[in-house]
Amino acid sequence: MNVYEKLKELNLEIPAAPPKGGVYSPCQEFGDNLVYISGCGPVTGEETVSGKLGKEFTTEEGKILSRNAMLNVLAVLQDKIGDLNKVKKGVKILTFVASTEDFYEQPAVANGGSELLAALFGQDKVPARSAIGVNVLPGNIPVETEAIFEIEK
Repeated sequence: MNVYEKLKELNLEIPAAPPKGGVYSPCQEFGDNLVYISGCGPVTGEETVSGKLGKEFTTEEGKILSRNAMLNVLAVLQDKIGDLNKVKKGVKILTFVASTEDFYEQPAVANGGSELLAALFGQDKVPARSAIGVNVLPGNIPVETEAIFEIEK
């Protein structure tokens, strides 16, 4: 199925790629068909999002934030390759979760991004993943995700 049709079914759309937050490349191709996407936060529009899981946000809210961070990852990828239908599979994602010291559900939060990829590309193309709790993220965002994808050339 077409990725964009699937997004429409999910009542989602790819936002504009987020602006860079420093001196780095948001996307780098390497090898014959791999693309690395730098960390993206959960802001997909004009609203700001700040705080920690376990204090300002619940696990369920965190899953939505993780999904939104993945939408931003896909926006950067789309800018680079032109068409998300060129994605063969996700290879690896890393989700950072700013959380209180007694919050232990980082993997459940990261599921928001993983579930989006499963819905768009298929369960068999879900990447390997790590979910890590951290004290703070840039701009006090609650979630940041980076990814590696295999694409068709």
